[in-house]
Amino acid sequence: MEHKKFQMDYITLHTKHTTYQMGITESGFLLHLYYGPKAQGELGSLLTFADRGYSGNPYELRDDRTFSLDALPQEYPNYGNGDFRSPAFRLRDDSGVFGTDLRYESHRMIPGKYRIPGMPAAYAEEESGSCLKETRNSKYTAAYTLEVTLTDARTDIEVRLLYGVFPELDVITRCAVVKNAGNSTVFVNKAYSMCLDFLTGTYDLIHFHGRHAMERNFERIPVISGTQSFGSIRGASSHQHNPFFILADREATEDFGDCYGVSLLYSGNFKFEAERDQYCQTRVQIGISDEMFDYRLEPGEEFHTPEAALAYTPKGLSALSHIYHRLIRNHICRGFWKNRRRPILINNWEATYFNFTGKQILSIAREAANLGIEMFVLDDGWFGKRDDDSSGLGDWHVNEKKLGRSLAELSEEIHGMDMLFGLWIEPEMVNEDSELYKKHPDWAFVIPNKKPVMGRNQLVLDFSRKEVADFIFQEIAKVLDSIRVEYLKMDMNRSICDVYSALSGYQNYGKIMHNYVLGVYDFLERLHARYPRILIEGCCGGGGRFDAGMLYYTPQIWCSDDTDAIERIKIQHGTSFGYPISAVGSHVSAVPNEQTGRTVDIGTRAVCAMAGSFGYELDIGKLQAEEKAFVKEQILDYKKYWNLIHNGLYYRLHNPAKDREAAAWLFVSEDKSEALLNMISLDTHANAPAVYIRLKGLDAEKNYLIGDSGNVLNGNVLMHTGIAVPFHSGEYRAWQYHLRAL
Repeated sequence: MEHKKFQMDYITLHTKHTTYQMGITESGFLLHLYYGPKAQGELGSLLTFADRGYSGNPYELRDDRTFSLDALPQEYPNYGNGDFRSPAFRLRDDSGVFGTDLRYESHRMIPGKYRIPGMPAAYAEEESGSCLKETRNSKYTAAYTLEVTLTDARTDIEVRLLYGVFPELDVITRCAVVKNAGNSTVFVNKAYSMCLDFLTGTYDLIHFHGRHAMERNFERIPVISGTQSFGSIRGASSHQHNPFFILADREATEDFGDCYGVSLLYSGNFKFEAERDQYCQTRVQIGISDEMFDYRLEPGEEFHTPEAALAYTPKGLSALSHIYHRLIRNHICRGFWKNRRRPILINNWEATYFNFTGKQILSIAREAANLGIEMFVLDDGWFGKRDDDSSGLGDWHVNEKKLGRSLAELSEEIHGMDMLFGLWIEPEMVNEDSELYKKHPDWAFVIPNKKPVMGRNQLVLDFSRKEVADFIFQEIAKVLDSIRVEYLKMDMNRSICDVYSALSGYQNYGKIMHNYVLGVYDFLERLHARYPRILIEGCCGGGGRFDAGMLYYTPQIWCSDDTDAIERIKIQHGTSFGYPISAVGSHVSAVPNEQTGRTVDIGTRAVCAMAGSFGYELDIGKLQAEEKAFVKEQILDYKKYWNLIHNGLYYRLHNPAKDREAAAWLFVSEDKSEALLNMISLDTHANAPAVYIRLKGLDAEKNYLIGDSGNVLNGNVLMHTGIAVPFHSGEYRAWQYHLRAL
């Protein structure tokens, strides 16, 4: 039974299949009680109270040692209230003192979904017309917002916790707003977007690590006693750790078991923490990295954390992925290209690198147009003095001498081939050997009296300063206004260090870096406003800024600079856990592959690249006649299947860490009327046994026609026994089967 002294008021949020509940004690402590399958009632009796040695008690409860915030689950733990676990919030006052005691002040329900000034946030297409204060039995067809206000009496700090509830999606988003309501300057030393405390359970943590050209590798590890943390201080969300995490029951699989997802909509420095405490309780948190974060907050100012999107399902990893795929496709991605098929493009980078002329570009475009490719993208090297990566960045004027014509003329010639035209840009960077840097050296991050660390021969422009971002935007806009252009690839090719803002006076790293990210977001927002029909693809040396925050501005992101089809199987497999196929930029590249030296036939390269926004990155004129015929077929197939690929349910049918015989994945329409099976052989053996791929997500009662073979199999049989990988010789053969329900 609940201790009579600790009776609580309750705040309960419901989605279609889940319940989230917190409790407010008589002393104003906001406790987290439950997040899981749909439940009714007041759940304070789940808590246990005992005298815990070395776990302190609030002053007003000092005579009853059974109440300790060091042992109880909290909704937004803060440093200074007796909880010695990792806090979500930590603040320093102007005299250097750390320590707050946040207490509940009020809460209210608001129709519709909150927004965050200057930052990405999931949105609802429909807004509910009314919202009742009592949520326990309320039903909503669109999103609504809960706002909970906490205050600290000593510092006059106010923290508003915002919850966006998407009932039909089974998604709850969270962020926090910190307001300095006092008269003195304070420094926010740590302010995470969310915290989840679990009273019980043994969990695995699934995270996605990597490096440049090998991003988002799946790794599943136990949550151990102590704190495990992952994150980035590179200025972008990074190739090394992705801001999407899964907390899974130890027994959970692709098809069943408790799974909690956490996705941070932020493209800068971040940290995720998982902690198993002394009483075997688990805490997970995510937000802006607190390393060197010391955000100065003047009286009256507010600080908004980025948004975190939470989801829970008892149906395993596939079901969790489907929740995030729907959320991102329909409630994070925006604009003209949100739900449209993206043009099949060819990019000249791996065909020419910097060494091209306008004549070569037109030759590649002409060959591509003859095969049915729909857009040509001119990559790095079209501007300034840019014949390698040592000069020209920042000088956004067209190198007409190199092109042998104006960019407008080149664009018109390509449009005359019935193709669209796109450009590569890298607005956040500058070379020392550039007109811009010589004129404005103070616009780059360079610490006085220290030689800067270089990356790809370039420095980072201070996008925390509006006049810097404004100038770059105006220069690039001059180019875009003068030509017909339908696509931009916006790149970022180095990590950020030597952070110094020349106009800041006192240097506050946390504030500068956060304002830098806001400057990038503002730059992208202005591109959207001025060029609403341009498709923007995000890029950061490939997948170094592949996060849900960037997808708010760019509906697809270049998945990785590693274009080797076999390597991409693993990269795209990891990416699929938190991100939809429509967000993945993937191309057929030349062989031997630049990154690995591997040669794979063009059919296999295409099957892999079709698990994304499809395109080519090679000199198409160098293909053999048979390969060109394959390209024509691939383009027709992709157009035929794109809706199924981009909007269907995605199922992972293999585990790259274990399954060495074959890789396989499946797209199934929401109504289960059709599916597209993709298989690629990996290892090959003499006299090998048959390998069967079991399908998922089909209608068990229906029969399916397998491609054009005339073979018909029942959905139950396909999911129980599967389809055999054809016997073959040689590695890396690919097969693609379209299944139609009869």
